[in-house]
Amino acid sequence: MGFAEDHLVPLIDDGLGNSAYLVDLGDGRALAVDVSRDLRAVRAEAERRGLAIAFAADTHLHADFLTGALQLAADDGATVLASTAGRRAFGHRGLADGDEVDLGGLTLRALATPGHTDEHLSFLLLDGARELGVFSGGSLIVGSVARTDLLGADRAEELARAQYRSLHRLARLPDATGVWPTHGAGSFCSAPQGAERTSTIGAEKRSNDLLAAPDEDSFVRQLLGGLGSYPAYFDRLAEINRRGPEVLAATPSLPGLSASDVRHLLGLGAQIVDVRPVEDFAAGHIPGALSVHLREQFAVWLGWLLPEDAPLVFVTAPGQDLAELTWQALKIGYDRLYGHLTMDAWTADGGERESVEFVAADGVGDRPVLDVRQQSERDAGRIPDAVGIELGALTTRTDEAPPSPVVHCTRGERAMTAASILQRKGHPDVAVLKGDPTDWSKATDRPLRTST
Repeated sequence: MGFAEDHLVPLIDDGLGNSAYLVDLGDGRALAVDVSRDLRAVRAEAERRGLAIAFAADTHLHADFLTGALQLAADDGATVLASTAGRRAFGHRGLADGDEVDLGGLTLRALATPGHTDEHLSFLLLDGARELGVFSGGSLIVGSVARTDLLGADRAEELARAQYRSLHRLARLPDATGVWPTHGAGSFCSAPQGAERTSTIGAEKRSNDLLAAPDEDSFVRQLLGGLGSYPAYFDRLAEINRRGPEVLAATPSLPGLSASDVRHLLGLGAQIVDVRPVEDFAAGHIPGALSVHLREQFAVWLGWLLPEDAPLVFVTAPGQDLAELTWQALKIGYDRLYGHLTMDAWTADGGERESVEFVAADGVGDRPVLDVRQQSERDAGRIPDAVGIELGALTTRTDEAPPSPVVHCTRGERAMTAASILQRKGHPDVAVLKGDPTDWSKATDRPLRTST
């Protein structure tokens, strides 16, 4: 067949910083690669093109989302393609290095590329003898490679050395070969910032700093030296993906709850997540609620801050997308979703409220400042004397927070989440900075500190 450029459709999850792919095989069938449990986008694209999804390939045991391959097998009869070395506990076609799958005119060849994970495969898509592109997972991403510490710090260097060899194996493909990675900008798998989600081997040879490392030891130092923190839920999803996520029998829904329902559920150990905009949360919220504004990164912070078995109740604002809320939770393994209610319903039933003060940049004065951004953000510019605790670590470090702090991040969402954590832990008089460090610097005429 003649493979046209529009036969490959990247499907981007901006919140996770990841890309899945749908490949039109030219005969009414499709290949799906690295799809998550939230299959809405891939199904919509397949329906638009009149395609039946016949194959579902996973490059590796994903840590940042639950695979949708098993759901495609159950619902569509798709053949799951994955590494034999992954020891998946469900039906799939196991592949090892060099194995090929006939896609009906196109061929998919497995290339063993360990490093990001032990069992990582890249999939080379061939049209006859011509290399069209490689689904590189985390072994080669635009401008970098994915992190190698997800199996523990004690194995990070070993896997980084494997990643070096895998990267250079891929670099031997022809320069025109497309590079189609899973991880992209916004991913906590160490992807750099940038708008491009795909590349070519030739472009990576010219611009990828890690590919330009002069030797293996330099590569390892550069890769491991640039790793930041990652969400807590990454530590558990790979094993769930190995066993196989539960297949959903129907499209989930999020029922409405009354205030009395919520009080009963709280007595059974439910946790309240307030997904309304931060201004609404600040004005009034249920005591003990965790503020996680429903936005693209919602799943990341839900998974970072709450235990996976937590039964959840959501406080929502009118008009918020309940399906989006539900799927963001489900794609990272949060299945105990009891329902939602509005603050109006809570207060109409006599429910108590708490609030959080917003403080303008010129009103901080001598109050201590808590910066909950990541280390790389603080290094680029921080308020002098601010206490730095990343939001992802705050739940276990609330005793290190200064008294009566003004909390800040960049846009306010993470700061409000931090304020809600501190309130839950009994910290009174918590405020959130209205603005970012640059606003503070302008208002006080004081420079930010940087780390060089």
